[in-house]
Amino acid sequence: MKPNSGTLVINIMNGGKAEAYEGVYQCTARNERGAAISNNIVIRPSRSPLWTKEKLEPNQVREGDSLVLHCRPPVGLPPPIIFWMDNAFQRLPQSERVSQGLNGDLYFSNVQPEDTREDYICYARFNHTQTIQQKQPISVKVFSTKPVTERQPILLTPTGSTSTKVELRGNVLLLECIAAGLPTPVIHWIKEGGELPANRTFFENFKKTLKIIDVSEADSGNYKCIARNILGSAHHVISVTVKAAPYWITAPRNLVLSPGEDGTLICRANGNPKPNISWLANGVPIAIAPEDPSRKVDGDTIIFSHVQERSSAVYQCNASNEYGYLLANAFVNVLAEPPRILTPANKLYQVISDSPALLDCAYFGSPKPEIEWFKGVKGSILRGSEYVFHDNGTLEIPVAQKDSTGTYTCVARNELGKVQNEVQLEVKDPTMIIKQPEYKVIQRYGQVSFECIIKHDSTLLPTVIWLKDNDELPDDERFLVGKDNLTIMNVTDKDDGTYTCIVNTTLDSVSASAVLTVVAAPPTPAIIYARPNPPFDLELTGQLERSVELSWIPGDENNSPITNFVIEYEDGLHEPGVWHYQTEVPGTQTTVQLKLSPYVNYSFRVIAVNEIGRSQPSEPSEQYLTKSANPDENPSNVQGIGSEPDNLVITWESLKGFQSNGPGLQYKVSWRQKDVDDEWTSVIVANVSKYIVSGTPTFVPYEIKVQALNDLGYAPEPSEVIGHSGEDLPMVAPGNVQVHVINSTLAKVHWDPVPLKTVRGHLQGYKVYYWKVQSLSRRSRRHVEKKILTFRGNKTFGMLPGLEPYSSYKLNVRVVNGKGEGPASPDKVFKTPEGVPSSPSFLKITNPTLDSLTLEWGSPTHPNGVLTSYILKFQPINNTHELGPLVEIRIPANESSLILKNLNYSTRYKFYFNAQTSVGSGNQITEEAVTIMDEVQPLYPRIRNVTTAAAETYANISWEYEGPDHANFYVEYGVAGSKEDWKKEIVNGSRSFFVLKGLTPGTAYKVRVGAEGLSGFRSSEDVFETGPAMASRQVDIATQGWFIGLMCAVALLILILLIVCFIRRNKGGKYPVKEKEDAHADPEIQPMKEDDGTFGEYSDAEDHKPLKKGSRTPSDRTVKKEDSDDSLVDYGEGVNGQFNEDGSFIGQYSGKKEKEPAEGNESSEAPSPVNAMNSFV
Repeated sequence: MKPNSGTLVINIMNGGKAEAYEGVYQCTARNERGAAISNNIVIRPSRSPLWTKEKLEPNQVREGDSLVLHCRPPVGLPPPIIFWMDNAFQRLPQSERVSQGLNGDLYFSNVQPEDTREDYICYARFNHTQTIQQKQPISVKVFSTKPVTERQPILLTPTGSTSTKVELRGNVLLLECIAAGLPTPVIHWIKEGGELPANRTFFENFKKTLKIIDVSEADSGNYKCIARNILGSAHHVISVTVKAAPYWITAPRNLVLSPGEDGTLICRANGNPKPNISWLANGVPIAIAPEDPSRKVDGDTIIFSHVQERSSAVYQCNASNEYGYLLANAFVNVLAEPPRILTPANKLYQVISDSPALLDCAYFGSPKPEIEWFKGVKGSILRGSEYVFHDNGTLEIPVAQKDSTGTYTCVARNELGKVQNEVQLEVKDPTMIIKQPEYKVIQRYGQVSFECIIKHDSTLLPTVIWLKDNDELPDDERFLVGKDNLTIMNVTDKDDGTYTCIVNTTLDSVSASAVLTVVAAPPTPAIIYARPNPPFDLELTGQLERSVELSWIPGDENNSPITNFVIEYEDGLHEPGVWHYQTEVPGTQTTVQLKLSPYVNYSFRVIAVNEIGRSQPSEPSEQYLTKSANPDENPSNVQGIGSEPDNLVITWESLKGFQSNGPGLQYKVSWRQKDVDDEWTSVIVANVSKYIVSGTPTFVPYEIKVQALNDLGYAPEPSEVIGHSGEDLPMVAPGNVQVHVINSTLAKVHWDPVPLKTVRGHLQGYKVYYWKVQSLSRRSRRHVEKKILTFRGNKTFGMLPGLEPYSSYKLNVRVVNGKGEGPASPDKVFKTPEGVPSSPSFLKITNPTLDSLTLEWGSPTHPNGVLTSYILKFQPINNTHELGPLVEIRIPANESSLILKNLNYSTRYKFYFNAQTSVGSGNQITEEAVTIMDEVQPLYPRIRNVTTAAAETYANISWEYEGPDHANFYVEYGVAGSKEDWKKEIVNGSRSFFVLKGLTPGTAYKVRVGAEGLSGFRSSEDVFETGPAMASRQVDIATQGWFIGLMCAVALLILILLIVCFIRRNKGGKYPVKEKEDAHADPEIQPMKEDDGTFGEYSDAEDHKPLKKGSRTPSDRTVKKEDSDDSLVDYGEGVNGQFNEDGSFIGQYSGKKEKEPAEGNESSEAPSPVNAMNSFV
């Protein structure tokens, strides 16, 4: 046993066997006041026995059958860690099909041909003895039978339908189920009559092991594992009972009593089963201890009444059940002590005026003394708000003044006596700087002085310190520090900066600063300044192992004094041709003592520096090779970061060549798990900068150190750094996800942070995935586009902007570490409230009469809620474009048309139309219309019923036109609500539709249509909105080369088919067709008959009979050019020909034979398969 200590040392390093000391130890400490005892300490020697020899027969297994390879490791103390490897020391891969059980056996749910091998080896690692034992290799041969029979699951372990498991409170509960079957069964776990505890439940070994940490009595119950494949299922029920070793509710505490006082000792503990409470006095059971009339034991409480000094003792409380015990000592000290003051007498306290003063009065006594303070010898007791009295006897004066100086008396008294003590308080005047340094501007090579005049208490001794830029003054004789000032001689540019005067006393400190600015002196004419010439004649003297003296002769200064010399060195052994900075000296110095490193072949050169610049380097000195030595330093920037969940990658910055101090540079890499009683594991590696430790637990801290060594020995002991093994994906999803909807487009989401131990890595933040499920107004689902918001750090809330009103959303939250994302929380559904609607999709005004107009409209593209009504406003417009009175009509939301009556004849009206929800009104669209003068349709020009069909980046604009023929239209558009000028697009031909391209997704646009040559004649405005940008866009198939080629091939096949049909026709005649117009008018504007769809302009005036099938060629099966050029044969299949997006006939040119070149370009815009495809967009 160590002297003056209770520590027992058992040393078997010099002989002896550990088994001789195996047993239970207990320490007893005893004096005249009583005896205290320790808990039992059990000493058992560690054991790592060898594997028992056994004859292992080769395992021959049919493909698809199950297999168990038994490990049966030797029983060690503590138990070994089991793992399976092959002859190459590589871990055998495990999966849902092949895995290791808790008992160390290797289970195959079904064997496959690739499982055939002869080196299944079970290893047992005994950590305490740092040994690994190896079982003999096991051979497995899989033979195939066709076909392989599939089997439903059966449980390999545990066996039977039920089993039991007892675990102690606070421990880790591990339940295992491994099943056989083909296909490989999948394991599921449930708790009968309850839920698996959140945040404490983990699945391991491909869900074959259920792990519940920190178990409590509430975790008792039946746990069912279910193994299932496509052929059936099997299950096993494990009945878990959680017992508990005793744990404290209230541990007994030391008790100090005075004679005649009462007191109690309370000892309360809980456990399962309920622990038994027993008391000891001075280490002896209280039943046989000496009797004490003042003591009464009542179960878990000892009651003391009218104690006497002989009642002092040490009491032990023992709470025990079958799973363990608790032991606590409590000292009952019965004292009758008069007061004692522990603060030294006449102690002097000094403070600065207006600062707090604390006067100590440490005391002791039993019963506890009362403390009083007096000022002066005969002063009255101190009371009032200007004093603070602390429980430990200290007197505090929050703001001490000069008149607080004096003698203070502390009095401590109890029923056994009284004692007093005096202390002294001195209040000093504060230190002040009455003349502070001031800002200075000085010319180079001039002289400057800063003043610092102070005033201080006469009894305090001040010290003055000057700083430059918060650092010590340069060690330069030009700086002169006086009593009240600082003077700088021969000022240079380097003296520019901030100078601070600091005044310190033993009680306070003050400071003041000023800035010095150095400017150039007036130039002296006719003097040429240049860089200095290089030094020369370098010489090495006084060569030692770690130093050498270098001298040189300076070159010409060239009218600018040399300010300093820079010395550089070359290591010809490790880095020949590379020069490194060594040191620099003032310009007045031509020799320098240089510190050297071992195992370096040095050469030196010198560079002179003046105000103009640096000289050329001198010629190198002679070489000097220093002797080898142990490394002086260790690698820097040592880090430990895992790249995989089961490894630790240790990296460091290797030493430079000259830092090795000798040949054979290597590194000793050492590591051990932090906060675990484990030995260092070390390995020596070559001159590299990385080492990978495999088989580590996931994301645990490691202590790491890297030590350099060479052929001569080791560097000094390195410092330890903390690293972490590799991260794995987080195991737990955030819980208690709540959503607070702020308005129709914004919501706030909250969640509980996940426990850091389940993150299994460095917490980077949380990701919120949210998506729109459906619009509540339409009840129609749409393409789900998930959006992601990332919140960095351990944040537990975030805002979701840009939501669509009156919609149903879902979201979930995931935790993110350096490895990736964890599981998602359960989807949370929330709904946004209503908003204002978009504008109605269209407004058409039809059927004008003398006094009425018919209005038709479409509902808004985005209702953003439940429509309550439509608002129609209109007013007349006279010939001078002045607006008349405005009339407003509210229309029910379920209406889609309205007839306005009692209007003025031959009058133009302007209409404003918008939709409403309960929140408010949306954007309006406008339209103009005119009532007719009489029942004959007016001939004035009019563009009406402008409609839009918008996609993501383009929109189809169409309209109706009434007026003179051959009008040239244009389309104007711009961003809705913008003050920018309208953009104008010319419509090719006289088409009544146009495609606007290159639009911005998710943007509202305004559009109108006009006619060229008719001043001020245009349609009313329409408003539309492009679709939102999608996460990924489809490639336009019509612009792809392969599609164009395919369309050309299809057209060629159709042409060949038409020729064959043409030849095989054996009856019928030809169809006279009117000659085309001489002007070759645009085919887009040719009118079409409404009854049969034929072209009226080209029909024969004398023959209005329908065309007969089979009469397209003459009887002699020849086609005359003058008869067939304009026949419907040229257009493919007659009236069923294909139209381009601008209304022209594709077949007009695709089916002709022997056309003249001049006739092949009659259309103003030649059609193509690409344009035909675009018409469907």
